[in-house]
Amino acid sequence: MSRSSAEIVAKTLAAHEQLLNQFRQNNAETIAGAAEMITDALKNGGTVYICGNGGSAADAQHIAAELVGRFTRERRALPAIALSTDTSILTSIANDYAYEKVFARQVEALVKAGDVLWAFSTSGASANVIGAAKLAREKGASLLAFTGRPDTALERLADICICAGSESTARSQEIHQLAYHVICDLVEMSFADS
Repeated sequence: MSRSSAEIVAKTLAAHEQLLNQFRQNNAETIAGAAEMITDALKNGGTVYICGNGGSAADAQHIAAELVGRFTRERRALPAIALSTDTSILTSIANDYAYEKVFARQVEALVKAGDVLWAFSTSGASANVIGAAKLAREKGASLLAFTGRPDTALERLADICICAGSESTARSQEIHQLAYHVICDLVEMSFADS
C-alpha cells in the first residue's frame, strides 16, 4: 500500500472514530427511545415501513431483513417492509407521477395509524422521503428519522430523529448502520419469548 493510500485509510478511520465518540455521548437515550417506539407499534399490531434513497435504500432492505428474519436470536417474524424493493411499483410511480412520489404513494396505499415509517435521508431534505413522512404523519403513523445533518425538514417532522452529525454521507451511513443494528437488537430482545 502506498504512503498516500495509508494516509487516506488513517484519515478515514480517524474521522469515523471522532464521529462515533460524538455520537456515543449524545444518542444512547434516543436510540433506546426509537427501539421502544418500534417495539410498541409491533406489539400493537403495527408494521414498520422503511424508506430511503441509494445507500439508505439498501439500509431499508437490511433493516427489513433483520426484523422479518432475525438479528441474532430466535423469535417470531416481525412485520417490516422496505419501500425501495418493488421495482415495478417504483418505476410505475416515477413514470406516471414523479420520482418525488415513489414513497408517498406506497405510504398512501399501505401505512395506517399505529404503524412506523422509518425514513432515511442523510441530507434530511430528500423530497420523496419528506413527502412520505408528511403523509405518514397525516395518517397517524409514528415517524423515526435518520439524518446526517441536524435541524432538517425531516427532523422537524419526526417523533424521534437520530442524527449522525456529519456533512459526509459515507460517515453518516456508517453511524446509521451501527444505530439501526442496536435498535434491531433491542427490538428483538423484546420479542425473544414470542
